Amino acid sequence: MIKPIPKVGSRRNGRIGSRKNGRRIPKGVIHVQASFNNTIVTVTDIRGRVISWSSAGTCGFRGTRRGTPFAAQIAAANAIRTVVDQGMQRAEVRIKGPGLGRDAALRAIRRSGILLSFVRDVTPMPHNGCRPPKKRRI
Repeated sequence: MIKPIPKVGSRRNGRIGSRKNGRRIPKGVIHVQASFNNTIVTVTDIRGRVISWSSAGTCGFRGTRRGTPFAAQIAAANAIRTVVDQGMQRAEVRIKGPGLGRDAALRAIRRSGILLSFVRDVTPMPHNGCRPPKKRRI
């Protein structure tokens, strides 16, 4: 039977208040979602709880510049900087989406010094899913 995850701020387990840098995370998962308009980089632990995140929009890029590879590189560096301080050494990378920031974000992750166990492309691909709408009658 699976134990329920205790809440961080609950009174039952004795921890009250937030503790920002108390956690040591040796291994995690880095999710990169690269669309044509933006690139979002999320760092989670193995269980999927978000530790850090960043996007090209939060890094100060606006408009069409958010979809550029340089913006993705800055977003990936910002998201990873906090988890390296928390002691993350190994990570898995999951890349989703067709955007221009895919390769640039991966290059920035490699440059950060984290050992990558594997890089996986999790872009959703339809296997002839939904039926298309009927043709328009004139």
